[in-house]
Parts: sequence; structure tokens; C-alpha cells
Amino acid sequence: MATLLVVHHTPSPSLHTMLTAVLDGTSAEGIVDVEVVSLPALAATSHDALRADGYILGTPANLGYMSGALKHFFDLVYYPCLDVTARRPFGAYVHGDDDLSGAVSGIDKITTGLDWQQVTEHVQVTGRPERVDIDALWNLGATVAARVMESVQH
Repeated sequence: MATLLVVHHTPSPSLHTMLTAVLDGTSAEGIVDVEVVSLPALAATSHDALRADGYILGTPANLGYMSGALKHFFDLVYYPCLDVTARRPFGAYVHGDDDLSGAVSGIDKITTGLDWQQVTEHVQVTGRPERVDIDALWNLGATVAARVMESVQH
């Protein structure tokens, strides 16, 4: 069975809505044998990251950057996961009130260093998530889960 690790920092109602949509997508029709492990960023460990076959990352944009909680996760797992988790699929979502570019850039830099493979566009939401955002988040969850399933089947 494949494992998809969802690492998130979910301090607001909007981020809770976003996380729910992503998790709903991971159980889309046709996705089988994928265990979804959803952990707050401050609780996720390098052991969790090493045993996962793919990742979904969720964060608010705080003062123009990813949350300290998600950054802490990356600091904790970076060297233990370096090389070992290369080429594993991932997707990300970011929420904020205005500019999300710093948070997205930070995620891109770290995941590039880890050589994780982005398999879908990041979902970026400013303000309250609308129906189109919920659909994009569901698709993010479904896409990453499908890629994780495929990677283990081959």
C-alpha cells in the first residue's frame, strides 16, 4: 500500500476548508491502496516523511512566507530525506490575504533541493475559498494521490 503524507498548518477556518477539500480529493473514484496520513506540520517527523511515497503541503502565507510550522517541518526532514525521497510526487496549497509569492517561492526552493516532483499546479487562494478554489483543491488531492498510487504500482 502507498502512503500519501499531508503536512499542513491549519490555523484558520479558510485553511480548514482547504484541507478538507484536499483530503476529499485523495479518496476520488479509482484511487485505491493509498493510505492518507494527515499531520499538522509541527507533529510531522522525518520518519513520517521517509515512509511516505508522496506529499501534499498546506500553509498560510505569513508575512510573505510559508508558516513557521511548515518551515520547521522542512528543517526537520531536509537532511534525513535528502536523496532518499528524491523524485517523489508532491503538491501544495497556500492561503493568504494578499501576496502569496514568497510562500510559494520558499516551498519551490526547498522541494527543488529535495528533488521532489511537482505533479500539479500549486493552489493559491487569497481571501475566502470560493467554489472554483474548492474544486482546484479537490483536484490537487486527487492528482497527487493518483500519482502516488501509480508510482507504487510500477
